Amino acid sequence: MESTVQPLIRNWNFLLFVGGRSANTLAIHGLTVAIGWHVYKLTSDPLDLGLIGLAQFAPAFLLFLLAGIAADRLERRSILATCAALHFLVTGALFWAVIQTLSVNLIFALLALHGTARAFYHTASQAVLPNLVAKEQFPNAIAWASSANKAGQLIGPAAAGGLIAWIGDGVYWPILLMFVLAGLAAAFLPRAPRQSVSRGNNLAEILGGFVYVWREKIVLGAITIDLLAVMLGGVMGLLPIYAADILHVGPDGLGMMRAMPGVGSLVIGIFLAQLAAPRHMGPLMFISLFAFGLSIAVFSLSTAFWLSLTALAVYGGADMISVYVRQTLTQIATPDYMRGRVSAVNSISINASNELGDFRAGVSAAAVGTIPAVLAGGIAVCGITILWAYLFPEIRRVDRLRDVKPKL
Repeated sequence: MESTVQPLIRNWNFLLFVGGRSANTLAIHGLTVAIGWHVYKLTSDPLDLGLIGLAQFAPAFLLFLLAGIAADRLERRSILATCAALHFLVTGALFWAVIQTLSVNLIFALLALHGTARAFYHTASQAVLPNLVAKEQFPNAIAWASSANKAGQLIGPAAAGGLIAWIGDGVYWPILLMFVLAGLAAAFLPRAPRQSVSRGNNLAEILGGFVYVWREKIVLGAITIDLLAVMLGGVMGLLPIYAADILHVGPDGLGMMRAMPGVGSLVIGIFLAQLAAPRHMGPLMFISLFAFGLSIAVFSLSTAFWLSLTALAVYGGADMISVYVRQTLTQIATPDYMRGRVSAVNSISINASNELGDFRAGVSAAAVGTIPAVLAGGIAVCGITILWAYLFPEIRRVDRLRDVKPKL
């Protein structure tokens, strides 16, 4: 019998979701480049680049349980629209702080609000996607959505770097526009049907995401390897140092370096989206993470701009394969009524760990130097990947992603 499932390219709700999230990604990554460049020019202290990451990670770490409960109890599209509005307000305040050359501590405080909005947005966006597509389409939806997200990571940094060189502080105007578009797209998403969930305030409900993750070893392994790989392999926050002091390529080069992981991710993501039911996905995840670590090590030692760009493209492509497998496993192996709380736990590894990784890298760079700090991170990622492949045979045995079942 011919399938009656609507193709993803004709699914208006899926396209609206992807468009809104891409606009949000464009704005966030453009803002990251702009703030990183301005803070480093203001203080010339690599530790401050690490503190940019910490300022955004801290609220995500403190509030992720609340974000999970909110995504399971409240209308997820409303959460997305509200977070986009908060992003808009914070970006406007950062724009003002940069123009007035105000204290870097005020910038950190504003970034903490930015991190709060990111925590709630990321959790809700993860939880809402399975409500917009058929289950058999979900792996391909992850690939397309991740590709669009990576395209935002490609265009946002490159555009921000070019705009900094061209119009300086005016770079914040298009960032503000992107947050407006993200909010409008979220507001027009349909009301998502969800399974009923207890409305009690008991501790078991609040910690339900942790309990489920711990019980479901496939989800536990996928989340923890992401957390550790991103935390140990954080390099993006140090790119202003490479652009200014090591490779001497300026803000244009910084934008290109920020974009190259997106180039690699986009190419691989489009390829994955064409595959109906790829096999050997568990082993492939570990292979891609090992390549991720190697690319970091190569980048750390490179003094040639072309080689640095190539390493960052491999970094992004390897990460895309890992993201494709991990996110699909996590969402398919989780029942809908738990997706908000599990997504909140997962958001620490996917979202906040980037900032924690940047903080780790910034502290290490201040202590031992930028190149040794990045090199050690790449080696550590390779080591942790080998260890996790041994500790989680359940993931190694995964063949086709669509065959994974949730534990109800």
